[in-house]
Amino acid sequence: MERDGETKNPPPSDLHRVLTLRHAVAIYVSSLLGSGIFVIPGLAARIAGPASIISWILLSLASYPFAYTFAKLSARNPESGGIYAFAREGLGRGASAATAWLFLAWAVLGAPAATVAAASYLRFVFPLSNLDVFLVAAAILIGAFGVNYLGIRFTGRVQVATVGAILAALAIAVVVSAPRISSANYTPILPNGLASIGTAAALIMWSYLGYENTSNVAEEFRNPERDFHRSVVISVILISALYLAVAIVTVGTGAYTVGGGVTPFAAMMSGAFGSYGGMFVALLAVFVTFGTVNAYVAGMARVYYAAARDGVFPETLGKVDRKTGTPRRSLVFLIVMVLLSLAAFYLLNVDFVSAFLMASGAAILTYVIGSIAGIRLLKERGMRRILPWISLVVSVALLPFIGTLLAVSAAIGGVGLLTSWGLLRRRKTANAGT
Repeated sequence: MERDGETKNPPPSDLHRVLTLRHAVAIYVSSLLGSGIFVIPGLAARIAGPASIISWILLSLASYPFAYTFAKLSARNPESGGIYAFAREGLGRGASAATAWLFLAWAVLGAPAATVAAASYLRFVFPLSNLDVFLVAAAILIGAFGVNYLGIRFTGRVQVATVGAILAALAIAVVVSAPRISSANYTPILPNGLASIGTAAALIMWSYLGYENTSNVAEEFRNPERDFHRSVVISVILISALYLAVAIVTVGTGAYTVGGGVTPFAAMMSGAFGSYGGMFVALLAVFVTFGTVNAYVAGMARVYYAAARDGVFPETLGKVDRKTGTPRRSLVFLIVMVLLSLAAFYLLNVDFVSAFLMASGAAILTYVIGSIAGIRLLKERGMRRILPWISLVVSVALLPFIGTLLAVSAAIGGVGLLTSWGLLRRRKTANAGT
């Protein structure tokens, strides 16, 4: 069935099919393990206290339906763009256009927040000014852009190399901090009321965003039917176990009460190893965030590439470098937009919680669209039929807790949708004249 002139089959692609299972796991893990692992546990604990652990458990349980839905959709029709492509097939061009612009909102709001949060850890080691922190954040972004500019094969290799080191380092941080846990820090369990669990969950959602990112590069997998679900199961287990361990230690050591909750890991490691512990965490935060940004630059650029092929974004962004198989113009577009947003964050002095919630709002709206597409497109049997519905219910339930900040993402998506309609009409007129 055709809808608004598009066909089910994607246009021919020049992207290279080189990604395997280990690359999928690496991209999944590094997409989720960004600066959020260092910042979100402390901020969530300040919102809900020990009850924030309940929020982490709920999101861990909900993560499998998200991951399964997007992985199954990708294996069914491996096309660059992930949720964008699912929305186009299942809901039509209007929904896919809104998705593309929500992805842009997600990137320009989330990348500055993540990199600035990571760079802030360096203040435990070096006497950095606020401008210095933002310059380090810019360097992380430019570095990730450079890696992706060399091609997806090189990006995948970088991710495989970084993920093992990240998991080992974080496991060490949890183990050495565990002896300093005090049961007194877990009471009272609900100091700020029941609603605080929902607000903390909306913030924590930022840490669980990323299961859709591997779908964005689905067109570059050698065997998506085999590798997607296997990589989902492995990644969900690794991520959930690590997040819960970090949340328990953050609350148990009381580290979230130091430094406004932004740098709990540094507080924990400094207590265990002194200044060397703080230095270790500071450098690790930058390293981990680079891995996440590297993965997201790859995924987001493919969304814009897919949207450009369809006329939703400017056509020039749909060009692929023949040698590397990389949509380099989309990469340049992405890095320019993110750096401009980073500059705006600096000038407006945007706080961490607001920045992460705005980005989470864009992401959750994207998940709502992706879940609805999953319900429309997937023909599963048994209990797996309800997984897309669970994804939808969880996404919709989290939206009210974003509050008025949701308007920022909705506004970007709305303006972008109007822009896309203008581009599509212009392309249609141009094609009619030839």
